Parts: sequence; structure tokens; C-alpha cells
Amino acid sequence: MEFRDLKKQYQVLKADMDKAVIEVMTECNFINGRQVKELEEKLAAYVGMKHCITCGNGTDALSMMLMAWGIGPGDAVFVPDFTFFASGEVVSFEGATPVFVDVDPDTYNMDPESLEQAILVVEAEGKLKPKVVIPVDLFGLPADYDRINEIAHRHGMKVLEDGAQGFGGLYKGRKACSLGDAATTSFFPAKPLGCYGDGGAIFTNSDKEAEYLRSIAVHGKGSFKYDNVRIGWNSRLDTIQAAILLVKFKAFQEYELEAVNKVASWYTEALGDVVKTPVVPEGYYSSWAQYTIQLDDENQRTEFQRRLKEQGIPTMVYYPKPMHEQTAFKGLKQYVPCPITERLCKTVVSLPLDGYKTYKSCETVGIIKSSILMV
Repeated sequence: MEFRDLKKQYQVLKADMDKAVIEVMTECNFINGRQVKELEEKLAAYVGMKHCITCGNGTDALSMMLMAWGIGPGDAVFVPDFTFFASGEVVSFEGATPVFVDVDPDTYNMDPESLEQAILVVEAEGKLKPKVVIPVDLFGLPADYDRINEIAHRHGMKVLEDGAQGFGGLYKGRKACSLGDAATTSFFPAKPLGCYGDGGAIFTNSDKEAEYLRSIAVHGKGSFKYDNVRIGWNSRLDTIQAAILLVKFKAFQEYELEAVNKVASWYTEALGDVVKTPVVPEGYYSSWAQYTIQLDDENQRTEFQRRLKEQGIPTMVYYPKPMHEQTAFKGLKQYVPCPITERLCKTVVSLPLDGYKTYKSCETVGIIKSSILMV
């Protein structure tokens, strides 16, 4: 059984996928080909933002947006403690200081109360200037943006939505990647909308920010490629990846998003009475990057994974270590306690999930359920 069945997806999309890739190779326009612009226009329209700027990967997307906002030494950027390393890494990369805050035990997303507590502590200390909040739409579910935006803006801060896992999700009628002052996403293969390599995108309504982002993505170019007006770097989405994403994006809209929600509902219906299953609050819609359950403790999780592995059912732990315990962040001050994160890191486990699983293939849910009951 595949954890996320990209092989099946390719077989379904093979004819269109092969045609799209061959067109790029025939035209030999591998960098900034017409497919890149077409993809950017379609993604911006789908999300509901004025500009989409594609780039090399989701980590670059976050870094570039922080650069556009002038984030650097002396600035505090607030990040959930329960997330992938890149969300905090980019803050340190820009010379700023990541401040880790706790998450909600049901949605796994940034806890607004922990966020405000951390902001007040940082402000009272007076050593760092609070500048940005980076909520993460973890496992496909958008964060609570009404509350987070209100808190951030009241304290004079911007909100950068990390939609790497959330593309396709909805929050009170608004699409993920349109919920902050700017947003980013990732096209890593296992994401809800993934390419066949690395890729990312930034969404903004600001013409000035978009112009800056397009410049730094190509070595700080000005009016043309060899007019370099600022220090930039090299972060572009290859045309082949854009062509692949155009095919996948069509399928994503037409049936994949609905299908993965159906598969998730099968899990919830079968497992809801024996284990803590994911919570999708009213007014939210998840794109289900992961289906993550919570067990009682680390020992139970280890035994559960062992039993499923013996029966050919893969599982993954996202994430086994809080951000504040990462070696790279050793020495950083922990401004607020994060007990929920610390507990989740010992109890969560993600199950196989994608829109190409049939009800028959999900009969394995019976094995999963019995394994839970046995540990």
C-alpha cells in the first residue's frame, strides 16, 4: 500500500502528463516558458489574489516574502512550535528571531491565545520588535485567521500564511493562500498539489511586492536579465514542472479534492469511536495533506506502527520533535510554554491518504482499527 499513491495518480493522468512534458521538450523553452505564466495566472485566479509568483520551492517562497517585508536582525517572527522545520528556518536565515507558540489540540494549528501571550512577553522584554506571524495550514486545514489577523494587526504586525500543506482548503468561504497579508505554498510531490520535483509559489495583492519578488527570483534583475538592480538569488519554477502542475491542477479542481475528502470521511467514520481523529471546524474545508490521529502515548504509537508495518500499511509521524527542541535552535529563548506541542509530538501518527484510494482499498481501515484496539 502506498502512503500517498503518486504512481496511481500518474497512471490516471499519464496521457495528458506525457503530452504536456513532451511539448516543453519540443519547444525547448525550459526556463520561464509560456506554461509558467499560464500556471501563475490560473493559481492567482483560483486563490483570489492579484499576483502569483512561482519559485524554486516552498522554503524559498517564505524567505522571499520575508525579504520583501525587510525582515532581519532584531525582528521577532512568531511561528507554531508544531510544524516542519522550514517555517522557522527561514526566519533565522533572514537574521531574525523565531518565537515559537503552541497549537490547538484539535486542529493542530497555531493557538491564537498562545500567540498573543508570546507577543506580549516579547513586547514587555523590549529586546525584539514583533514584525510577522507565520500561521501554518497544517495537514491541509487553514488556521483561525480571523483571530490571528486581528491579533497581529492590532500589534502592528503582518501575517504570512504558510499554505505549503493547505492549498485547496477553505476558511469561511475564502480559499487558503488568500488569508493573510501574503501567502506561500509548496509543490513538493507529496503536497495536495504537487509537481515532480521541487516548486513553490507566493501570493500577494501588492504590485510593488510582486515586482520585487520577480526581481530577486532572477538575480535581482531590473528591466531585463542583465540589468541587476539589487542582490537577489536564483529561484525559478522550471517550465516542465509548470506543465506538470497544469495537468495536476485540472484534476485537483475537477475531482481530487472532493475525492480525498471522501476518503478522509471513511477514516473518520470507522475510527472516530476508538481514537482521536482530525477535527474540521464548522466553516472550514481541508485539502487533507495528511490524515493524522492521536494515540495515548509514545509507546502505544510505536507498537501501533509496528503492527501496521507487519501488514504492509505505511504510517508517518509528523512531527516527532517540537521546533524549540531542534538542535539548530539551541540557545533560543522559549517565550511561552508549548505543552500541547510536546504532547502531540509523542502521540500523533498519520495514515495513508490520497484521492485515488477506493473504498475497497480502504478496507485496510479495519486492520487499522483492530490494531488500535490491540495496543
